[in-house]
Amino acid sequence: MFSFRTTPIEDQLDRALTEGRVACFCTQNCWDPYRGRYLYDIFRERGNLVRVIRPSGSELTPDTSHIDFGAAELEGLDAIVVEIQDVGSRYFNYTRDVMRLMSMCAREADAPAIYIVDHINPAGRVVEGTIPAVEPDIWTPRVAHRHGLTLGELCQLYYSEIGAKFQLHVISAHCSAAGRDMLPWVIAPASDIPGMFTCELYPGGGLWNNTTITPAIGTARPYEYFGAPFIKTEDVRFLPTPKGVMMRPCSFTPSAGIYSGRQCFGYQIMLTPDGQYHSLLHTIRLMRHFADRYSQFEMSDALFAKLADPVIAEYLKGSLSFDVVQEHVKLEEQKWIRKARRFLLYDDAPYRRK
Repeated sequence: MFSFRTTPIEDQLDRALTEGRVACFCTQNCWDPYRGRYLYDIFRERGNLVRVIRPSGSELTPDTSHIDFGAAELEGLDAIVVEIQDVGSRYFNYTRDVMRLMSMCAREADAPAIYIVDHINPAGRVVEGTIPAVEPDIWTPRVAHRHGLTLGELCQLYYSEIGAKFQLHVISAHCSAAGRDMLPWVIAPASDIPGMFTCELYPGGGLWNNTTITPAIGTARPYEYFGAPFIKTEDVRFLPTPKGVMMRPCSFTPSAGIYSGRQCFGYQIMLTPDGQYHSLLHTIRLMRHFADRYSQFEMSDALFAKLADPVIAEYLKGSLSFDVVQEHVKLEEQKWIRKARRFLLYDDAPYRRK
C-alpha cells in the first residue's frame, strides 16, 4: 500500500507511529529549525523510539558517507521513519542506503511500514543523462543520472519496480515550514556536498571517483575542483568548455581519497549565473580529453557500471564522436521524463535543458 500525506509526521495518527516500535533512519538533515529538534526527538518524547539508524562518525568527515545497518536492526519494528536530504543523482550514497532499506523490507512478510519525510530536491527538476541500459545493482533505481525527482517520488518509483508489499507513506515536503522554506538545505547533506551549487556538478562530477583523477574529495570544493598529480595544466582554451562555464587552472591537496596528502594539479569549474550546465556531458568530454593526453588516466570497471550505458562507454573508449552521444543522451532524457511523470507527487515536472 502506498499513500501520499499532506500533514506533518508528528500529526500522523497511525498506531504504528503513536504506539508502535519506531526506528528513525536519518542524517543530520532531519533537524527542524523551527521546533529546535531532530526527527527522532518526536518519538523519544513519546517513549516509543527503539533506535536511530544513521551514519557513523562525525558530520562532514570524508569517510562518513553511508548508513550502515543490518537485518537485525529492523526486527520487531512497526515503523521506520526516513529523513535524509537527497541531492538529485541516482548514485548518491544515502539515497542508495534508503533503497537498500526498502529492498530488505520487501523481502519480509511482516516488514515494518516505512514513512518518508520528503524534502525538495536541491538539484531541481532538471534532468540529465540516461536510464540504465544494463541491470544496475539492486539498490540503484532505474532513473536518469540526474533524475529531477524528490526522494519521496524516487521511493514510490523504486517501490513499484521491486514489487514491494509493505506499507510506504510519503509525507509531503510542503506540509511543514522547514520543508516549504527548504531550510534543512543549510545543513550539508553529506561530507562531499557542501552547498547547493555542488548539486549542479555532482551528476557528472561524481563519476571522477571511479577514475585516477580525483574530484577533490577532502577539500572545501569537491566536484568543482578536479585533478591529479600527473596533470600538467594547459591553456584553458584547449579544454572542452560548454557555454556558461569558465575553467581555471588550480592546485589542491586533498585530505582523503587516492591522493590524500599529495598535491594535485587540475582545474576549477566556474559556472556563470545564466548558464545551462549539463554536468554529465561536460564530464565525459573532459574524460575523453584526458584519456587522449595522459597514459596515467584510467577509468575503472566501476565507472562503466555506474554509467550503465553502452553508448557513453563507447564514446569514452574513443569509438564514437561526441555528437552521437549527445543525441543519444537527448533521446534518453526525453524517455526518462515520460517515465517519471507516472510517479510525480507535486505540481511541477522534470524537464531537460534544450
